[in-house]
Amino acid sequence: MRFHPECVPCFVNLALDSSRELGLDEAAQEELLTRLLGILREVDWSRPPPLTGRAAHRAVAEVTGVDDPWRDAKAADTEAALAMLPAVEARVAGADDPFAEAVRFSLAGNIIDAGVGPGWDPAAFEQQLPELPDPDAVRDLELRIAGAGSILFLADNCGEIVLDRPLLDLIGRERVTVAVRGGPILNDATLDDARRSGLVDRYPVISNGAAVPGTWLEDCSEDFVARFEAADLVIAKGQGNFETLHHLDRAIAFLFLVKCPVLSKVLGLPVGTPVVRGNRPR
Repeated sequence: MRFHPECVPCFVNLALDSSRELGLDEAAQEELLTRLLGILREVDWSRPPPLTGRAAHRAVAEVTGVDDPWRDAKAADTEAALAMLPAVEARVAGADDPFAEAVRFSLAGNIIDAGVGPGWDPAAFEQQLPELPDPDAVRDLELRIAGAGSILFLADNCGEIVLDRPLLDLIGRERVTVAVRGGPILNDATLDDARRSGLVDRYPVISNGAAVPGTWLEDCSEDFVARFEAADLVIAKGQGNFETLHHLDRAIAFLFLVKCPVLSKVLGLPVGTPVVRGNRPR
């Protein structure tokens, strides 16, 4: 998905929200916005928005002097999600359709996203649970998983990766490898975050080698790309992964919430809609 004119004010508003959330003073806010406007002036309109997101994150890190400005927020989201995990696992185990319920909680976790500003309230999480999308899409995903010998699961944000665990358990630990970002970027999960979330103790977890809020194969490590190509099925969580991978002609299942007006227009779906969507088969 290419960069759209509507992405410009979105990035500016995100920078403002982030600067306030990170407690930057007015001078630092002005410096961040000046850097961002320079990035936007040179944007490549043919490339997906997450690549601009990477440059924007670098600007935040340089202004704050901290390589992982969202470290504390990521830790808090992880702890909040771990606290609710036993109740989530019980809900999934007791559901009439455990797979559909696990998909529902996995999609709900996609609410936790520093890239679209505040929106995650652990105390009100029950009210934020989305309705499942097209049941046929969920059944198709279940069948594709059942027919896949090896599955690469592209994780997204901290906290969210905890709520992915019931779905990962149903897929089967012997078949799934989880991939996280190669370095700090917004509140996306890295290997350190996967350790704090308990994923490393339960599943094989690898880095994709790139600090991009999506999966841009040109920047990923050779090892990750080889695993990506070899997997029978890739499950990609989050809008950023959809934006960077949906054009590929290979077996990918996308799970995300529609989070911006641009993607809403592209897909013909309202903002907030949960999506389970498959790419063309290999």
